[in-house]
Amino acid sequence: MHRAIRAAAAAAWRALSSARASPSPPRAPGWGASRWLCSGREALSYDVVIVGAGPAGLAAAIRLKQLCRAADADLSVCVLEKGSEVGAHVLSGNVFEPRALDELIPKWRQEDAPIRVSVSSDKFWLLTKNQAWTLPSPFDNKGNYVISLSQLVRWLATKAEELGVEVYPGFAASEILYDENQIVTGVATNDVGIAKDGTKSETFQPGVELRGIYLENAGRMTLLAEGCRGSLSEKIIRNHKLRERGQGQHQTYALGIKEVWEIEEGKHERGSVIHTVGWPLDMKTYGGSFIYHLDDRQLAIGLVVALNYQNPFLSPYDEFQKFKQHPAVRKLLEGGTAIQYGARTLNEGGFQSIPYPVFPGGVIIGCSAGFLNVPKIKGTHTAMKSGMLAAEATFKTLIEGSSMELYWENLKRSWIWEELHKARNYRPAFEYGFVPGMALSALERYIFKGKSPYTLKHGKPDHEATDAANLHTPIQYPKPDGQITFDVPTSLYRSNTNHEHDQPSHLRLRDPTVPERINLPVYAGPESRYCPARVYEYVSDEKGDPKLHINAQNCLHCKACDIKDPKQNIEWTVPEGGGGPGYTVM
Repeated sequence: MHRAIRAAAAAAWRALSSARASPSPPRAPGWGASRWLCSGREALSYDVVIVGAGPAGLAAAIRLKQLCRAADADLSVCVLEKGSEVGAHVLSGNVFEPRALDELIPKWRQEDAPIRVSVSSDKFWLLTKNQAWTLPSPFDNKGNYVISLSQLVRWLATKAEELGVEVYPGFAASEILYDENQIVTGVATNDVGIAKDGTKSETFQPGVELRGIYLENAGRMTLLAEGCRGSLSEKIIRNHKLRERGQGQHQTYALGIKEVWEIEEGKHERGSVIHTVGWPLDMKTYGGSFIYHLDDRQLAIGLVVALNYQNPFLSPYDEFQKFKQHPAVRKLLEGGTAIQYGARTLNEGGFQSIPYPVFPGGVIIGCSAGFLNVPKIKGTHTAMKSGMLAAEATFKTLIEGSSMELYWENLKRSWIWEELHKARNYRPAFEYGFVPGMALSALERYIFKGKSPYTLKHGKPDHEATDAANLHTPIQYPKPDGQITFDVPTSLYRSNTNHEHDQPSHLRLRDPTVPERINLPVYAGPESRYCPARVYEYVSDEKGDPKLHINAQNCLHCKACDIKDPKQNIEWTVPEGGGGPGYTVM
């Protein structure tokens, strides 16, 4: 099904671009997209190519077009999105801080934005196995809203298109394009219709190259807004040593697992926000949960687990199911219905892990760079603001002959930088354990108020934090009851996840011997547990020996495997465009 949709979309795109194409690439902005053949693939040229239709990418596109209107200029802007539709791959809590949106679209409240549920109460619980102790809330959510981020980005996409931005869902950017001087010139989408054995099927369609228009003294502009652990962004960061040129420390991550429920009317408190720490996680594992009451009896509930956890037997998915059995949580869910499930990694490195975001030919924005504010548990507003700052620098570069270095300079002068600098010590404080982390966090918030004279460092990278299995005891998780807790296949069904089955696996092993040679004997096969979709499982071959089997069609695109694999042996790459989850209310 996805392959047919992808082929039809590709044909429509080609027809559209053919209708307005010029015979050769344009050499000045404002001509719209042009089309030609390059290396056997069709090529389209835009002034600005944006990869990712999330909050950062769409905010950048909107801001660019706003600047064009104000200056009576014309820049062609294209946004690529690998999901089958905008929002299909977007998952977040989400208590939304409207600061960036207020700047981008000041009258959004009069434009039917899907932002309607203001925070009505804000509670913070410390959980033990059977008790929920109320603590002073460290959050300030006055003026914020409980939203579905997948719905918000769909609305942002309509606003971008109204301004003339071309948004193309269902096209996965799989390759970075360079010129002879190793300057990024754009991206290419992957081929569609390649069978598992590598042969071309009858539905084969070659990928398309999307190149920024070359401008003398300005170059080409590609904005990478792929979200957390973006595959192209990570290559750029690594190849150009951007982490070392920025704040210098490695990125740290967490895995967020979420369900949306419809609960009984008498239990629903519109706008209620609850965060928890403690049980079911152990005292060495950083994380917490959220319970947000939306509109129409809907409840968003989730667990976030830092991926620097030590115990290889820990399963974030099963910890989440266990969390829902807490008496204070279960009573909310009883009599309700789970309607959607999903998972996604998030950046937790904060200020210390910000890379230098400028590379020859473009910039990195949003969660691809990592602007999440950990103590606030918010990153949408900072992602959007980074996209707006990048758009302003791009406009000045293309129209006024400035430099993209302006993005970095303005970023450091912005409220993003100020906010993340104040929040810089909260996450690394928990390297010392739960109790010291809570104490240091209280010190940061109530005594130093973000102005402490020191900056804590992160511990080991997440993949190095995993202990050998012989140092831990296997965790026995309770079986799901089918009412409050569920097995993985049931949850996957609710995620609307689907991939074309007959395609090469997008989950690649750099060394195919590592799972059986190292991961299984040393770490007890942790990939079978850290993945929230059971993509990885060990099965016996004809000789009875365990072999790793990859169920790539189950993949939620959360990127946990790319981060947590102890030997960094798993490489996450994009599958055919349109594949993956199909979130609607996440």
